[in-house]
Amino acid sequence: MSRFSQFVALATGHLAHRHSLRDVVANLQAQGSRLYHLGVQPVARSSFARVNEAQPYTLYEALLGRLYDRCQRLAPRHGFRFKNKLYSMDSSLIDLSLRIFPWAHLALGKAAMKLHLGLDHDGFLPAFAVITDGRVHDMIGAKQFAFSKGSIVVFDKGDSDYGWRRKLTDAGVYFVTRARGNMVAKIVEDGPPAKGQINFDRRVQLTGKQKHGPSLKPLRLVGYTCPDTGRSYEFMTNIEHLCAQTIADIYKSRWQVELFFKWIKQNLKLKGFLSTSRNAVLTQIWVALCVCLLIAFLKFSSCAQLTMQQIARLLQLNLFLRRDLLELLNGETGPPTEQPGQMTLAL
Repeated sequence: MSRFSQFVALATGHLAHRHSLRDVVANLQAQGSRLYHLGVQPVARSSFARVNEAQPYTLYEALLGRLYDRCQRLAPRHGFRFKNKLYSMDSSLIDLSLRIFPWAHLALGKAAMKLHLGLDHDGFLPAFAVITDGRVHDMIGAKQFAFSKGSIVVFDKGDSDYGWRRKLTDAGVYFVTRARGNMVAKIVEDGPPAKGQINFDRRVQLTGKQKHGPSLKPLRLVGYTCPDTGRSYEFMTNIEHLCAQTIADIYKSRWQVELFFKWIKQNLKLKGFLSTSRNAVLTQIWVALCVCLLIAFLKFSSCAQLTMQQIARLLQLNLFLRRDLLELLNGETGPPTEQPGQMTLAL
């Protein structure tokens, strides 16, 4: 059994929402006449299970990088006026059953894996991904991401490693995050008067006992009041060339990474796994990320006015039909095809 046959089988499980190994294999056997044209060999359940358990998942980790390179050439730019690359960073737990996956023990009666993700706002693509055990802290995954110089990274206040923030600053990477409530700092300089939803714009120096805190250069602290909820927020950043309102809008856009986690869990098969080994679980998660990029590539290359969810549903219903993808995504049905030997009824 080839790795391409494995990928097609797993992608079928994700897009068609198959429930088990037997379900995927039965679905592929029902489409046996079409597998040859896909370059896929017949898939046996025992071979499928063996490949998922034995063949390393790192192949699909490398495939994700290749697909991302192809997609970002077609992806639209983010909606801001600045030219810097914009990334949102967060992590999410992928729940598992402790009875079936005892090696993924997280807490009392619970098991999980954790997906650390860096989302590129140009097309909202998964640019960086690390999958760890559920107990691993978010910063362990974040430190493995290598952002290019001039990039802007947005993350939540939970990622409060001041040494890591100093490394970002030294590498020429900008960051935007929320200030912690127990942060100790002194005001170095007051900015321009408050305007609109901006309460203040200051330069502050960290003076607390946080590790590496005093060695950080003075940072910018922006106070903002949400016009919809009336709640006040404080954002910390090392960006100097953007206005305070843009800083607030950048952090607000971080919600896109939460929407991505919601989409991938609702539309792909990440709530049930086909095999129980660690390698099989990691393989299924990496293939899910690859399927996301394949759907994004279809969206960008066809210029279809459809959401990712709508494209996934169209593929689910037409997965093994020979259809023109551009016509399918653009809603063109085309003329009906005459079937030989079909009875014609006329009034």
